[in-house]
Amino acid sequence: MKSFNYVITDEVGIHARPAGTLVKEAKNYKSKATISANGKNADLTRLMSIMSLGVKQGTEVTILVEGEDEEEAAEKLEAFFKENL
Repeated sequence: MKSFNYVITDEVGIHARPAGTLVKEAKNYKSKATISANGKNADLTRLMSIMSLGVKQGTEVTILVEGEDEEEAAEKLEAFFKENL
């Protein structure tokens, strides 16, 4: 199990476009990835679930990755967050 924390820097938070791209990225891995924010959890492969978290700029999120390719998945997802969110 791998996890990392990230503070959202995008001025409008996690909105539809980056959330959709995030879902596509998460689907590239066999591991299950979840995002936690504001006391709620969401599967990173479900767009509406991510959007329902209402993550705004400055919110700290925790990403948890568990599965056979968790090392690679966590590394790539963390890079995605740094580049896009």
